[in-house]
Amino acid sequence: MTDFDITPEVAAALADGKAVVALESTIISHGMAYPANLDTARAVEDIVRKNGATPATIAVLAGRVKIGLNADDLEFFARAQGILKLSTHDLAYCIATRQHGATTVAATMRLAALAGIRVFATGGIGGVHRGAQSTFDISADLTELGRTPVAVVAAGAKAILDLPATLEVLETHMVPVVCVGTDEFPAFYSRSSGLKAPLRLDSAGDIAAMLAAQDRLGLKAGALIANPIPQADEIPAEEIQTSIETALKEAQSQGIAAKAVTPFLLARIGALTQGRSLKANMALVKNNAKLAAGIAVAYAARIK
Repeated sequence: MTDFDITPEVAAALADGKAVVALESTIISHGMAYPANLDTARAVEDIVRKNGATPATIAVLAGRVKIGLNADDLEFFARAQGILKLSTHDLAYCIATRQHGATTVAATMRLAALAGIRVFATGGIGGVHRGAQSTFDISADLTELGRTPVAVVAAGAKAILDLPATLEVLETHMVPVVCVGTDEFPAFYSRSSGLKAPLRLDSAGDIAAMLAAQDRLGLKAGALIANPIPQADEIPAEEIQTSIETALKEAQSQGIAAKAVTPFLLARIGALTQGRSLKANMALVKNNAKLAAGIAVAYAARIK
């Protein structure tokens, strides 16, 4: 693919059929402030490597799709201003205009699939926003999960969303939602959402077996692997809810909409919780990277 640059490390792993884990870049450029964003990006890549897989952070740099970022690239995306936030429908525009873009869950999934990467670790997916019955604000992440065969390891959907509606849309798109080691769907900052787990598996090997079965059946949907935040790092749902409600009201009163909503809400919740939500976010991303590496290793062993 002429628009793609794959780092030698990632290219070698893919050529040898070894485990590779895709990582998004929006969490670096839009999800956290510097230097926490850079520290987290480096730590996540290290965790993937320590658990036997190769990390492939995905972005668009000067119109070139990057499957894997080097140290200078990571630093650039952590510091630069004006980087586009790319969903799938923005990719061609960013490439054609030779701009810089950080990929969301949806865009990362699509590019990972084109590169031949089956497993992707992130923080939380987008979904159905509260009040979507009037705004129609539903993340493209859900559409992409319904048509792109990449397993997304996340701490559920972001807690700012309408979680029951998000699960309904995922079911409509025929996306398996597998909760890891729990009978309850996790809620990003919190282990508990009050919603029953659609499916449950308890190990990376079992999840890899499900992905291999999806392949054999020719199923084109991805999978949401909902991995609860570690108990020591969670903010209980009843505690975080007040901050979420306050941030949502502020966003509405300021007319913040579309792609600007999630970054605004996460930043405001961070301020309202005096940084606790940021610490939780960093912890859950690292936890997801570890599980994703385990799944990727088990999956690679199955398909050899």
